[in-house]
Amino acid sequence: MNNKNLIQSLKDMFKDWNPGVAGAVIGFAFALSWVIFGLFKTLFILLMTALGYFLGVRYFSHKEDFRELLNKILPPGLFR
Repeated sequence: MNNKNLIQSLKDMFKDWNPGVAGAVIGFAFALSWVIFGLFKTLFILLMTALGYFLGVRYFSHKEDFRELLNKILPPGLFR
């Protein structure tokens, strides 16, 4: 199964969920993570997940934006 089919099947599965059930699953995952890792490690994981989502949506969906970002970060002409 390729990534597009997997993502589409996950979207279809969560689309039909009751919002209360989805919230309960998210809350349970957060609470379990808090118990296992502690508060600050859990918050760090959530922050990195949000950052990864933002970078994925903003830069990886548009190749030119990603190249411009790399040109800003890396020395000029290193990434072409």
